[in-house]
Amino acid sequence: MDCFEIDGPVKLKGKIEAGGSKNCALPVLFATLLSDGPHKVQGVPRLADMDSTLRMLVHFGLKVDQSFHSSYGADWTIDARKISSTEAPYDHVRKMRASILCLGPILARHGQAKVSLPGGCSIGARPIDLHLMALEKMGAVIEQDKGYVLATAPGGRLKGAHIIFKMVSVGATENTLMAAVLADGVTEIVNAAREPEVQGLCRALQSMGARIEGVGTSTLIVTGVSKLGAMNFRIPPDRIEVGTYLIGAQMAGGDVTVSGCDPEEMRLLLDLLQESGAKIEINGDSIRCISSPTIKPIDVETSPYPGFATDLQAQWITLMTQAEGDSTATETIFENRFMHVPELIRMGADLKISGKVVRIRGLGRTSLQGAPVMATDLRASASLVLAALAASGTSRIKRIYHLDRGYETMELKLRDLGATVERTLDQ
Repeated sequence: MDCFEIDGPVKLKGKIEAGGSKNCALPVLFATLLSDGPHKVQGVPRLADMDSTLRMLVHFGLKVDQSFHSSYGADWTIDARKISSTEAPYDHVRKMRASILCLGPILARHGQAKVSLPGGCSIGARPIDLHLMALEKMGAVIEQDKGYVLATAPGGRLKGAHIIFKMVSVGATENTLMAAVLADGVTEIVNAAREPEVQGLCRALQSMGARIEGVGTSTLIVTGVSKLGAMNFRIPPDRIEVGTYLIGAQMAGGDVTVSGCDPEEMRLLLDLLQESGAKIEINGDSIRCISSPTIKPIDVETSPYPGFATDLQAQWITLMTQAEGDSTATETIFENRFMHVPELIRMGADLKISGKVVRIRGLGRTSLQGAPVMATDLRASASLVLAALAASGTSRIKRIYHLDRGYETMELKLRDLGATVERTLDQ
């Protein structure tokens, strides 16, 4: 099992390029199940989750060709003319919660699907009740048996429906969108997720001929069509990856430019970084973060887009350990997303969990000490890497397979910024 060894403290300086968005690529790739193709998806990041998705698509009978870029990412050509299976077995689904996103498109195209309940990071229950409610509203008959969801569309096609989500759910919005594009009639999705990744899926579906109105708003109106064409779509930049490196620049006392970004969708984070003292410069699709001598404490509370992203909460807590003063981070999306806190405490952070709130006593720069720590989920892994970059001494971060699910060649990008990072085998 691989681990990272990182020597700190280090000031990150230089330029890197944003990779493709993991959270957009996953639903987009599953959306290729909706029609024959050949589909062309460009800029797919090289991540463990993409490998899991590839294995699932091949299991369903799709043919996938990959053309790798010299630096980051790959272009996928997908032939989906033959679907040899409508079942997603446990051995495939258990590795990635996003696997549930195959349910909507398989059911919409073939009128039936059997999908194992998903696995993935241990950051909370993340039930799929909203997914199933929406499909039932569209006429699907749903059963659960021995860890599987069995879904059937009577007559072979779903029906348009008026769907109101009681809470914002990115995954449920995406599954419902993919089911609705081939349904008979009009589907209205109220309280839909507005995340850029959802907007990306909408644009990918539109490239296939889907009729979707209200993209970027909380109400999506989908007029079903009888058949979709081939997809031609480029995966947008990963705003969470970009945010992680910008937070790292401020935390590690650096000067980092990330190119290939969409600064507008990161406006809140950029404002918060400036409030903490960093200097932010935007030049087209590039964002430059110049760290400040001291870091000001800032309270954050996670919420659906355009609020503060839950996927940046762990990284922000790590930044605030270096602030001059106390702050809080409140998690409102997932109930078990503070597992990085005990590991940060091992490195010298002064943190206290109280329900949904972490209270952070900022002790100033380089207050952390290098230590052996263990990653528990994807974003926790990133927070520990940032902590190691700012800490005095050597840190050993175990179980970085979590990191490989969402950060493409992170050690190479960090080395380009001047960090000393080695990928080794855990002894």
